[in-house]
Amino acid sequence: MRLDELDQWNIDPGTGNVGHDSGRFFTIEGLRAHRPGGPVERWTQPIIRQPEIGILGILVKEFDGVPHCLMQAKVEPGNFNGVQLSPTVQATRSNYTRVHKGRAVPYLEYFRDAGRHRVLADVLQSEQGTWFYQKRNRNMVVEVTEDVEVLDEFCWVSAGQLHLLLTHPDLVNMDSRTVMGCMPMRAADPATGAPDPRADDGGLRASVARSTAEASDARFARTLQWITDVRTHTDMWADLIPLNQVTGWELADGLVRHTDGLFFEIIGVGITTGGREVRRWTQPLLYPKGTGLAAFFVRRVEGVLEVLVHAHVEPGLMDVLELGPTVQCTVDNHAHLPEERRPRFLDAALNADPAAIRFDTLLSEEGGRFHHARTRYLVVETTEDRTVDAGPEHRWMTLREMSLLMRHSNYVNVEARTLVACLHSLLKGNG
Repeated sequence: MRLDELDQWNIDPGTGNVGHDSGRFFTIEGLRAHRPGGPVERWTQPIIRQPEIGILGILVKEFDGVPHCLMQAKVEPGNFNGVQLSPTVQATRSNYTRVHKGRAVPYLEYFRDAGRHRVLADVLQSEQGTWFYQKRNRNMVVEVTEDVEVLDEFCWVSAGQLHLLLTHPDLVNMDSRTVMGCMPMRAADPATGAPDPRADDGGLRASVARSTAEASDARFARTLQWITDVRTHTDMWADLIPLNQVTGWELADGLVRHTDGLFFEIIGVGITTGGREVRRWTQPLLYPKGTGLAAFFVRRVEGVLEVLVHAHVEPGLMDVLELGPTVQCTVDNHAHLPEERRPRFLDAALNADPAAIRFDTLLSEEGGRFHHARTRYLVVETTEDRTVDAGPEHRWMTLREMSLLMRHSNYVNVEARTLVACLHSLLKGNG
């Protein structure tokens, strides 16, 4: 439906910004960015501004020694296939404070009063910095020992099964994946609660297990120094502007779109569904033009898996850049560019030898703000000479280093967190 026909949403006549009558939830505004020396040095674009911090929380409980996660089969308006597995709690502050005057969010008390239980993870994490302006959510994993009533549409799923479900397209939603990426490995293995780094089968599973345990203090200190150094020498300025001052974009036919048909559109949708706090509502959604790609290149060094991360600059991030996949982009947006302006490693990922691919699944991004946004998550094992220089913006890291960084905010982006969760699924493989 048209943006100017949405119920309880309005287009500000002075700024062109799209917002809710309550002043809550989120707004669609403009962004002005300047990155000296970047592939594109200056641009403007629409962006979602959602300053409030929501809760993404997974309850964990052991049954017969096996950790299980309480998941919800949830419909989001922008989901590619309707129902996907979401966390126990997935709620913005506007939702859980009931601005919509709907039902209360189930299980919220376990995360708002988490001190009564064992907190396994609790950290503010970013979301897509090309589509959101400084958005963060509180990612939580809380372990309980008491009996928990299982409501309709909720189910206990073993942590190992949950990771294996990542191999099925569009089944585990983005909000679940970001929390799973932060989940301690003690809660990620269905049999023992942790991978065994002493495994000696010489296969992929053993190398992944060792990677979750390997991170010397000296190596990790060098990694932190590298991140600080790259941030220091990377210039990126971004500020909000009125949506009607964005150039190269237009409001036409009831939606906001790029004049060349690239990047994304801002559309309006009407939703009717059951099992939600509110049964009917309307809202804007960001509709990407094309499928994303997020690929990790990995290698084995003395039996330890390493991943090649990229210091990924995005205009909506709070601290210039975060560690992302080896290559991350919407492929169609770069098809018209000469090779020297295309992301490094893009062609190598797209043309990877099928025998080297260790993970390859299309997964949906956040259906509460994006319409049919899908990303191909890819893990490619390389046998290149280990002395090859990855370049100043890339670095080989172990999964343990990634885990240590994910205990803190603003270090690892949402696509890389998803790929870490996907790599954990390989612990069930045969290597």
